[in-house]
Amino acid sequence: MTQPPSYTPPKVWTWNKANGGAFANINRPIAGPTHDKTLPVGRHPLQLYSLGTPNGQKVTILLEELLADGHAGAEYDAWLIKIGEGDQFGSGFVEVNPNSKIPALMDRSSPEPVRVFESGAILLYLAEKFGAFLPAQGPARAECLSWLFWQMGSAPYLGGGFGHFYAYAPEKIEYAIDRFAMEVKRQLDVLDRRLSESPYLAGEDYTIADIAVFPWYGGLVLGWQYGAGEFLSVQDYTHVRRWADAILARPAVKRGRIVNRMSGEPSEQLRERHEAGDFDTRTEDKIGEAAV
Repeated sequence: MTQPPSYTPPKVWTWNKANGGAFANINRPIAGPTHDKTLPVGRHPLQLYSLGTPNGQKVTILLEELLADGHAGAEYDAWLIKIGEGDQFGSGFVEVNPNSKIPALMDRSSPEPVRVFESGAILLYLAEKFGAFLPAQGPARAECLSWLFWQMGSAPYLGGGFGHFYAYAPEKIEYAIDRFAMEVKRQLDVLDRRLSESPYLAGEDYTIADIAVFPWYGGLVLGWQYGAGEFLSVQDYTHVRRWADAILARPAVKRGRIVNRMSGEPSEQLRERHEAGDFDTRTEDKIGEAAV
């Protein structure tokens, strides 16, 4: 193994603004807003402020699934937060999510609005609110929540660990890539073994556990993440691929994946979503206007 240049940590760490790779312009060691900016509010009770990353897709997929399941109260406005431009540090966004990460949700269906942040918390909140995609009790509920929280604890190794060092770091570090590639393959094996036993993660039924895991690990085996499919031999995880194909075939998943997207083919982008008809009326011209 090639050894990286020797590095001795200083006694006290200091922030080197230039040492952040692709995301140096938005990463910082302090919290709080950097500028004043009020968030827009649409006409629906649920106001989502997000971006179509894997974490953002979790929530829009669930919202589209709820609407497809007949829950009219799940109608929502999805506002685009351009994290590359620092929208997440606006004062309005920080009020909804003090952690300055997407997605963030405001539920205005009651006299006192409720803020919910962190994607897993939003999934759980909405599933409980509408009584859907979450078993009500017993072993099935425990299994669903276990896999939901498995995703919350595991995905940082895939995204911030493997994805960062493999695709985004300013230099390739063999040790870091090897370390996180090993962990991601272990995680895929965990999923593959589970999905060899049951059609979905919590058992026979599709739940928020599947919705949480799909954008990250389904996206990985389907070739959407970091261009690393061949490197990680994702074709070996046949049960994960079967599960990912089944989820992608769901119309609500196809809709939810494109909400707040800023990359990919124009047909796969709906920068903002305010009503169901937006999926039918979007055009490349409207997509361009939304990007301005």
